[in-house]
Amino acid sequence: MDTSTAKTRIASIDALRGLTVAFMILVNDPGDWSHVYPPLDHAQWNGFTPTDLVFPMFLFLVGCSIVFSIDSRLARGDSKPAIARQIVRRAATIFAIKMFLSAYPHFHLTHLRIYGVLTRIALCYLIAGLLFLYVRSVRALAVIAVAILIGYWLLMRFVPIPGLGHPVHDFPILDPDRNLTAWLDRGVNAWCRRWLHTGRLYEQTRDPEGLLSTLPALATTLFGIFAALWIRARQSVNKTLNVLLAAGLLSLTLALLWNPWFPINKKLWTSSYVLFAGGWSLVGLALGYWLLDSKRFQERSRTVRALVWPLLVYGSNAITAYVFSEFLVETLLLWKLPPDAAGHTLTAWAWSYFHLFARNRSTENTSLAFALAYVVVCFVPNWLLWRRKIFLRV
Repeated sequence: MDTSTAKTRIASIDALRGLTVAFMILVNDPGDWSHVYPPLDHAQWNGFTPTDLVFPMFLFLVGCSIVFSIDSRLARGDSKPAIARQIVRRAATIFAIKMFLSAYPHFHLTHLRIYGVLTRIALCYLIAGLLFLYVRSVRALAVIAVAILIGYWLLMRFVPIPGLGHPVHDFPILDPDRNLTAWLDRGVNAWCRRWLHTGRLYEQTRDPEGLLSTLPALATTLFGIFAALWIRARQSVNKTLNVLLAAGLLSLTLALLWNPWFPINKKLWTSSYVLFAGGWSLVGLALGYWLLDSKRFQERSRTVRALVWPLLVYGSNAITAYVFSEFLVETLLLWKLPPDAAGHTLTAWAWSYFHLFARNRSTENTSLAFALAYVVVCFVPNWLLWRRKIFLRV
């Protein structure tokens, strides 16, 4: 998923992708889940924290990358069927990696979690990529995005749930377990258990990356496509920035207006959440575009260049960095160290946290320090790939 055209790269997209994946690793890997600053954890249900904006920002940037990647291939003369095959292959590869990580390290294939972050990325990349490849009309893509947002609300608001009743009348519209998304997740998982002899849900009765909620996540990816199309139009810098900012503020306003009737909820990826996260993604892209592509401060200031460089390194192999972080976590949790004098057996993960960061006691500060150190550790493989100009396009 490249952000290059024949002659240029959009530095803001590269840097934002790096910032996003670094933040994803940070919030996923605290030293102690019992001691986490609230802004660095997801909202329990309705509402939001800064952490809830990370994953949609990544999908938004996937949408941006789709535009520049496909346009550059079309400019080289590649056929649409060849590009479509590549999109399918990349999506399948991401999903295969996800299945490997779900099975690792014990490979108990009866308890694979099919849903997940990488599954959602694969599906959104696949569908959004094919849509952009074959539906070149911006108006048609906009109609699809609007239809998804309104259609998802209609489904969640008006469709009765078998055996449970009607939303709003018999239970709140976004009851954690009594909602259409959770009901469908349980049904799909039961089917997988019966016919594929595997499957589990992240939260037992529901999954935050479930099947139906992937539909509005696709709209998040389409938001990124719209933003990239506007940047690609090469209007004046001021006009580009004004449109991105105006679109972001409009999206935030609509999200807050919709919130009382269809609350902002990351775990269900509600339509208001799509607008809210999309608004912040547009504002973030506008700021990055002004700093790095318009003013090009990274070329004029050593300080800015030093701050941007690690983000570019992280963004150069973003999926690789995320996969490595997940693989390393599972490996450190698998590795058991010999019992200490008190007879306590710790995993390598727990030992490194309690002996290197929380020797006296575990606090929010020590937990955050561990997470920051882990982000640095996961940076190293990307840096080695960067030095050798190796960019793994999965």
